[in-house]
This record gives sequence, structure tokens and C-alpha cells, in this order.
Amino acid sequence: MKIFFSIAINKLSVLLLFTSFFLGCNIKKSNSFLKNPERPNIVLILADDLGIHDLSVAGSNYYETPNIDRIANEGTVFTQGYASSRVCSPSRASIMLGKSTARHGITDWIGAASGENWRKHKRNNKLLPAEYVHALPEKDVTPPEALITGGYTTFFAGKWHLGDEPANPENNGFDVNKGGWEVGSPKGGYFSPWNNPKLPNETPGENLSMRLAKETSKFIEGNKDKPFFVMLSFYAVHGPIQTSEERWNKYRDKAEIQGIKDNGFKMERVLPIRTEQDNPVYAGLIEQMDDAVGVVLQKLKELGLDENTIVVFTSDNGGVASGDSFSTSNLPLRGGKGYQWGGGIREPYFIKVPYVKDAPKTVDVPVTGADFYPTLIDFAGLEALPNQTQDGISLKPLFEKGNVNERPLFWHYPHYGNQGGEPSSIIRKGDYKLIHYYEDGSNELYNLIQDPAEQNNIAADEKDRVQDLEKELMSYLESVNANMPTKEPQFDEELAKEIHKNRKEKLMPRLEKERLELLSKDYSPNPTWWDSKLTGD
Repeated sequence: MKIFFSIAINKLSVLLLFTSFFLGCNIKKSNSFLKNPERPNIVLILADDLGIHDLSVAGSNYYETPNIDRIANEGTVFTQGYASSRVCSPSRASIMLGKSTARHGITDWIGAASGENWRKHKRNNKLLPAEYVHALPEKDVTPPEALITGGYTTFFAGKWHLGDEPANPENNGFDVNKGGWEVGSPKGGYFSPWNNPKLPNETPGENLSMRLAKETSKFIEGNKDKPFFVMLSFYAVHGPIQTSEERWNKYRDKAEIQGIKDNGFKMERVLPIRTEQDNPVYAGLIEQMDDAVGVVLQKLKELGLDENTIVVFTSDNGGVASGDSFSTSNLPLRGGKGYQWGGGIREPYFIKVPYVKDAPKTVDVPVTGADFYPTLIDFAGLEALPNQTQDGISLKPLFEKGNVNERPLFWHYPHYGNQGGEPSSIIRKGDYKLIHYYEDGSNELYNLIQDPAEQNNIAADEKDRVQDLEKELMSYLESVNANMPTKEPQFDEELAKEIHKNRKEKLMPRLEKERLELLSKDYSPNPTWWDSKLTGD
């Protein structure tokens, strides 16, 4: 208790110092943070591993997401919305800190091997992944901590994966935590009984996404008379993917009606990658999450809070097209979770501000997950914390017919993804995106307006631009003391060729077989369908 109390006091001291400096006055009470007395409620919904095209509103004709679609249709869609990383923990840390991954140092999913420990995975790569920070830094101030000073009550439900105690949700500004702990996957699965010390089992067969929605709705109802900040952070749609037999049947039949292709994978640079959205288990998992979103939206409406509640929806990285469960396709974008191309970092990015009646329907400005923090505290009427949110900017002016300054965006992933991504860093500036690879120092350059699928590397034709962008990227990384990978002296070139051959000649045919098995009429994972039959989902 002494440790937690000390950390809380230290963080509050930092926040008061920031605010006192920028206001040029002494802080006496929380209301002095406010620019105006109107304090909207805020609901931030974060999906896990959901791809930008995993929604019907984003063009999928297979997945069905009417409730998430409603947030997009009633709000503002940022057409150039990005996660801050291609994997989960770094992206989530950027949302919580308003900083790029290179700056805050959580550059890989927490728990991933780095340095010489990488050899234990027998991956035989040219580089040893960089070391990284393994928890939210205690000195930083998170969005809920900032919002508490403005009179907000705060709530967290779902996936955390940003460190165990003392870096848990309760010690980072959340008054209530339901289900958030150090683990990043749904231990025990998506149906009760699950294994989560922060979310006791109640009803056998209960769906995890729905349980999180019910806990969220209960909190909202109990705090309807004061401003609240809710972060509903689903474990869905992270693997292991699971659904009920009823939903599997629905989407298996839908795939058959649409026409099941003979092949659903092709070989990407490192691993096979899925090219078809026809996984009925994954589709059911998405629908379960969407139903849960609907429960929360309905509760806001039922309580008359929907017109004074900002609702945000996004995902922490791209859909899993390679590796893990090989769940979905992000086409026409290239790659997926773990990858350096658009499929790995482009995300659904929806912000609904209901009381701004002339808010734009779409915004084409490139934005990242680091922008949510300064945006939400701006809407809440709090003063900016530029020493905290050093890479994020407030997007509120875009809702008021204003503009934001053009800026370069940076990504840093000095690791090997489980899904086929390579150690690299990225800069996007204007229409151009440069990817710098650490294995050989090479660069790829894409004009994202002309080539959003990143199929045409124009680096050889734009040498001056490549040089300028690489220089700016490296200057930024140096300025934030970014960690870098190192050479692996034990790398075996011949073994690498054999591994790649096996992935193409053995793994890809196995994946095709498993894909068709999921679509067969007699498919059954087990008698209880991952325990969903214990209550019937």
C-alpha cells in the first residue's frame, strides 16, 4: 500500500507541476483545470487485433458490425487513422502516454524476448531484437489521472498488458478495474470459466466480451450523475479465436453463399498471409464484440447520456493475417499485425462528439493513437500537458472547422514480429512513407496517395527524398534515445533458407487445409464449443 500511495502522490505532483507551469497559477482545486463547466462523459473503446477492414462500415461484406458501424456513421471517421505500433503493448502505451513508442520505450509486446534471450525461440534471425521497457513508467501521467483532477470518475475493463503491479490500471488513474492485468490474451478463452484474477467467473459459458460490456454498463449507471471516463478495452479479437456454434453456422453458411475460394493464402516476404475474409470462427468473435458494444451504446441512450458522451472506437494494431491464428485479410492494404505496411498499422479511428452538430463526417489528416490523450483532455476542458503528450496533438480543432499543423509521424519497431514483420522504423510525411530496415540498412518509399497498398517501392526513383526522410527519421530516433537491434553473430544463412522453404512448402498447404476444415459442415472444435454451450452463449 505504501508503494502504491507513494507512486500516486508522485504522479499527482508531476501533473500539478505541469498544470501550474502552463497556467502560470497555483492549483487550489480541480475546477481550476477546466476551461468551461461543461464536462462530457468519455467512452474509449479499444479492440484488440481488429483490422481496418474487419468492419462492415469499412467495406467488409463478410463481417457484420452494426453497432460499431453506428459510431462511425454518427461520428467522425479519420480516414488516415493509425495505431502507434504494429503490436499491442506499444500501441496501448502510446494511447496512455501521448508519446511515440520510440520515446516511451515500450517497443514490443510486453513479455517478448529480446537480446540474447531471442535465441531461445530458435528463430535464426540476422539481428537480436532491441531491449525495451516492460511497464508504464511511474513518472508519467495517464489520461485518467489527468481527468480525475477535472472531477472525473474513471473505469477500466478488459485487456491491459502494460505491466503488473505497481503498473496496473488501479495505480494508473482508474478508480475501478474489471479484467485488466499483465496478460495480453484471454486466458481460459472467451467463455467462462476463464482465468482472470481481476474478473471472477460468475456464470458458466458467459461470453467474455459481453461480460465486460455488462460491467461497463453497470459502472455507467452507477455514475450517471457525474462526469466519467470509461475505457472498454476488449480482449477480442485476439487469439485464440473462439465463437459459439450458432454464430459459426451463420458465417459458415454465409461464406458458402458468397463462394468459398480454393485458395485463401499467398506467400508474403516471411510467412504465408491470408487473402480471404472467410473465417467463420473469427467472424463470430467479431460479432460477439459488436454485440457487446451495442449493450454499452444502448445503456448510454437509456440513461439519456448519449448526447453528452464522446465515444471513441479504435484498435491497437492491424488484423492478424499472418502468424497467431491467421484470422483475417487486410487487403487491399498490405500485411497485417506485426507488419510494417499499412495492414499492420492502419486502423478504424472513429470519434463521435454528439453535441458538435456540424462535426465533419470524415477527416483525411494522418493521426495516431498518441493523439487520443490530448484530444480527450481538450474536450474535457483541461489544459494541455505538452511535456507529457510530446508526440500527440489535440484533434479538437478539426471538429470546429479548424486545422492542425502538418507533422511527420514516426513508428519504431526494432524487433521481429511473430507474424512476419521485420525490424524497421517508419516515417510518414505528407503523402510519402519511408520504411528503414535494420537488417541491411535498406529503405522502401511509397506514395500513399498513388499506392496505398504499398506495392510499388519508388526508393530508386526518389533518392533525394529517401535521403531527406531517412535523415529526419534517424534524427528523431536519436533525439529520443531509441533502442536499436544488434547483429546476431550466430545467424546461419543456409538454415534461414531451409526455414523459408518449409514455410512455403509445408506451412502454407497446412493453413489451406485448416481453412477448409473450419468451413466444413461437420466442423466442431470440441463438444461444448469452447464452453459456450454451458449456457448457450
